[in-house]
Amino acid sequence: MRWNEHTNVAAGSHAFLSPSAYHWLRYDQDKILDVYANHLAAVRGTQLHAFAAQCIMLGQKLPKRNLTLNMYVNDAIGYRMQPEQVLYFSPNCYGTADAISFRQNFLRVHDLKTGVSEASFDQLLIYSALFCLEYDIRPASLKGCEARIYQNDDVRIETFDATDIVPVMDKIVWFDGLITEFKEGEHNGY
Repeated sequence: MRWNEHTNVAAGSHAFLSPSAYHWLRYDQDKILDVYANHLAAVRGTQLHAFAAQCIMLGQKLPKRNLTLNMYVNDAIGYRMQPEQVLYFSPNCYGTADAISFRQNFLRVHDLKTGVSEASFDQLLIYSALFCLEYDIRPASLKGCEARIYQNDDVRIETFDATDIVPVMDKIVWFDGLITEFKEGEHNGY
């Protein structure tokens, strides 16, 4: 058999109507278009995050308007934040904070949300815990920790302290240990 070459398809990529994502077989017209619209929104969100990171790295502020992207970029530049920063504890637990800074013992974590479903501060709490674990910072020593979610042309703000961060750190360490033991073969039956 002489197989066709598909140079336009990247190795390991998947089409939207991929056999490995077979659930679309059961969709009707409305459902497939809804799912595809959500897919496009996710792609746009990824592009907006990349654009925002470029603006922040270049110090390029956006027009001062109460728009999600503009407020996020301008605040991150104003607070001299690092965009798209990986926070790493182990191969089992790491993530990328949209924007983060640590100055004068004050931790700031910002998150850009491009979807419409209300976002949770749990993600930013985990970033805060990962930061403390990776950089060996005792949460009780922080002068403050402010988390912001930029979404739907609004900014929501929460503060965390040691009573919030320490239990998350403990759970990361505990679950990481469990997963590591599992990977090392103590539970080969799974």
